[in-house]
Amino acid sequence: MIETPRLLLRPHALEDFEPWYAMFSDRDLFRFIAVPQLSREDGWNRLLRYAGHWSLLGYGMFAVFDKASGELVGDVGLADFHRGLGERFDGFPEASWIMARSTHGRGLAAEAVAASHDWLARTHAPARTVCIITPENVASLRLADKFGYRPFGSTTYKGGPYTMLERLAS
Repeated sequence: MIETPRLLLRPHALEDFEPWYAMFSDRDLFRFIAVPQLSREDGWNRLLRYAGHWSLLGYGMFAVFDKASGELVGDVGLADFHRGLGERFDGFPEASWIMARSTHGRGLAAEAVAASHDWLARTHAPARTVCIITPENVASLRLADKFGYRPFGSTTYKGGPYTMLERLAS
C-alpha cells in the first residue's frame, strides 16, 4: 500500500468491484477515453485483468482511495495493455489514470500519479514508460507534461486519434 498526504493506493481487491464499477459507469468521465460502456461482466473481467497484472508482472493499476472518506476515487498506475501500437509503444509500462469527477481540480490525480511513478521507479526502475492521450484531453496532457511525458508519435486506437507520449528515466 502507498500512502500520500490525502490518498491510499493499493492493488484492487474483490470488494472494490461495486464502487469501481459505479465509477466506470459515469460516461461523462470517459468522454476522452476509448472505453466502451462496460457490462457488469466486462467490468468484472477488467478487474480480474488488473489482478493479473500484479500476479504476473509485479506491477499494475492501483485502486485510489480518499483517506478522509475511505471512498474509492480512481484508478492510477502502470500496466501492459498489449494495445498493438508497435514496438516503440508495446512492451513498455504504460501509465494510466482516471479519477472520479468529484476529485477534479483538487490535485489528487497528480498526487496519485506521482506516488505510482515513484513506486514503480523504486521497485522496477524502467528506463522508459509510455502513455496515450487523445488530443482533446487537455487536462491529461497537462498532467502527463508535468511528469515529463513528451510526444513521440500519433496513432489511431479504437477508431480515435491519440498522441503517444514517453517518459525517459532520469
